[in-house]
Amino acid sequence: MTTSKNVLANDVEIKGSIKFSHDLIIDGKIEGEVISDGSLTVGENALIKGEVKTRSVIIFGKVEGNITVAERCELKSNAILVGDIAAGTLAIEEGATFMGQSQVGKKAESKPAFGGPKPQP
Repeated sequence: MTTSKNVLANDVEIKGSIKFSHDLIIDGKIEGEVISDGSLTVGENALIKGEVKTRSVIIFGKVEGNITVAERCELKSNAILVGDIAAGTLAIEEGATFMGQSQVGKKAESKPAFGGPKPQP
């Protein structure tokens, strides 16, 4: 099976949810949810306004919304993230901007969302 990377170029603007299976590179503007069991790369020209729920994510551009990843979240040196992160592992390069809260570790993905219902005793 071959896996190819799908690309949304910097002249693409989407309002609505995006779902994909394998790898996706976004360099355009997205307003809505991005959901996948694959890997997402947010390009340096990209702007995502909405929740991101993927297996892993690498951010070079700007994300305004919460990120939930099962595995790894990477914020590169020019990345800007305004929102919360729940990830298995988190890497933040020098120069990246992160405004929010983070939950890191294997249990991060199984915790309820912020403000969600409390577990019953």
